[in-house]
Amino acid sequence: MGVVLSWLISCGTPAKQAASGQAEVEFWTMQLQPQFTDYFNQLIASFEKENSGTKIRWVDVPWAEMERKILTAVAAKSAPDVVNLNPNFASQLAAKNAWLELDTKVPSEVKQQYFSNIWQSSTLDGKTFGLPWYLTTRVAIYNTDLLKQAGISQPPTNYVELAQAAKQIKEKTGKYAFFATVVPEDSGEVLESFVQMGVQLIDSQGKAAFKTPQGKAAFEYWVNLYKDGLMPKEVLTEGHRHAIDLYQQGQTAILASGAEFLKTIEKNAPSVAKVSASAPQISGDTGKKNVAVMNLVIPKDTDQPDGALKFALYVTNNQNQLSFAKAANVLPSTIAASQDSYFTTVSATATPVEKARMVSASQLKTAEVLIPAMKNVKELQKVIYQNLQAAMLGQKTVDQALNDATQGWDSRS
Repeated sequence: MGVVLSWLISCGTPAKQAASGQAEVEFWTMQLQPQFTDYFNQLIASFEKENSGTKIRWVDVPWAEMERKILTAVAAKSAPDVVNLNPNFASQLAAKNAWLELDTKVPSEVKQQYFSNIWQSSTLDGKTFGLPWYLTTRVAIYNTDLLKQAGISQPPTNYVELAQAAKQIKEKTGKYAFFATVVPEDSGEVLESFVQMGVQLIDSQGKAAFKTPQGKAAFEYWVNLYKDGLMPKEVLTEGHRHAIDLYQQGQTAILASGAEFLKTIEKNAPSVAKVSASAPQISGDTGKKNVAVMNLVIPKDTDQPDGALKFALYVTNNQNQLSFAKAANVLPSTIAASQDSYFTTVSATATPVEKARMVSASQLKTAEVLIPAMKNVKELQKVIYQNLQAAMLGQKTVDQALNDATQGWDSRS
């Protein structure tokens, strides 16, 4: 990526014009076709009707191809005008000054419509590089039958209770409480748990800051669970997809995932879905809750900065966020949209999906992106997970693993 980004230069490109002579704004989304084709066609038609001088050209990019395509497009100065990314990846390019800074372009009264904690996720070094769009917060989906069999009346709320439940479930049912992967290239759930347990990952200079009593305790927590046989051995080799599979098979009691996965469970494992309920996300002493954010960014070199910003704000306004959240079973990043009764009330006959949605939405006020926008975040996860795995397997002591992870991060060239 560094080689590609080194091609970035500051010259402009001729303004794009639609065949009609209108200004054209090219808009890239990430794997939203064909499920939401009708939604976006209607959204774009409404925007074009209100802004007769602007034409929107919508391009949907497969999830796995987006990073490569946008890197190439930005380097070649052929980037779209509005791009759907996530803050972690977008921040890599923000560090290279690739995006339009929005602090002086978005009025304060508009900015205040978004959750401040969510807005913060699209900032780097105090500069805003993106607009928050749709969100998901994890909930604890749990199998009421398995908990009952284990003699547990309420799902765990924190990691201490989770460890206790894991032991009880294994002893009483022979099954596992949960599955959390430590595959370096996969989910960041375990890394996020460090933050929830009060661990600072890096300091203001970008150096490792996790070699602390809290960091050692976090390492020991996961190592002990594994060594005590309270986590499936596949946590070393399988990703989050396996967590969903195990839960659907009735082999685990708790699934940490987005509320939207209940629909998948209903389809694939109706018997498990019938005994599933949801509770707030499990956290640590800090009480911090995770949120996953999708945002919209505008390349700095766009020849349509005003039209691009106007469209991005239109896509993410209260009305359109509420509409898309309902269509996609996700959460909005604007305060007013989240206060709609769709997210705040359920009937006496509410389905598990509807109940989970309310639980998920209730976490928005305090939820945050737990892993800060930073360079090489995947490398940080890799060095921690590799050493955590070594400690789980008994190849290193926890102290050795902690030392090696610290040195591995700080010694990067």
